[in-house]
Amino acid sequence: MPRLLIVHHSPTPAVRSLTDAVAAGATDPALGGVDLVVRPALEATADDVRAADGIVLGTSANFGYMSGALKHFFDTTFLHVGGALSAGGGAAARGGGRLPFGLYVHGRYDTTGAVRSVLAITGALPWRQAAATLEVLGDVDAGRLEAAYELGGTIAALLAE
Repeated sequence: MPRLLIVHHSPTPAVRSLTDAVAAGATDPALGGVDLVVRPALEATADDVRAADGIVLGTSANFGYMSGALKHFFDTTFLHVGGALSAGGGAAARGGGRLPFGLYVHGRYDTTGAVRSVLAITGALPWRQAAATLEVLGDVDAGRLEAAYELGGTIAALLAE
């Protein structure tokens, strides 16, 4: 059975509700089933990533950047899961990765910097963005929860094919 890994930092009820909706969508019975592993970003490891067939990342937007917890996840796993560095030591663009991933970001006022920072790092990994980024500002309403459910379902469906 394919394995979907959700790596998240859900410090608020808003982000937690999005995480729960992504997980629910990923386990929708109509999809045929995936082995779902949900890890807080501070607990997720390179072994978790290597064992996954797909990944969904979730974070709050903090001071124009991804959460420190998700940054820690990248800091501790990047080189162990195939991350590429440029000659200057920054993330090097790879392209053509095999691991499908999705991303959801919640912010009170802005998500732009958080999305940019995550995509800069994932662009240097052997991953491919397989669904549009879900950016949620302010309160999480039923429509945004449905979009999170669909994000989880989309990535899971790609794995179940």
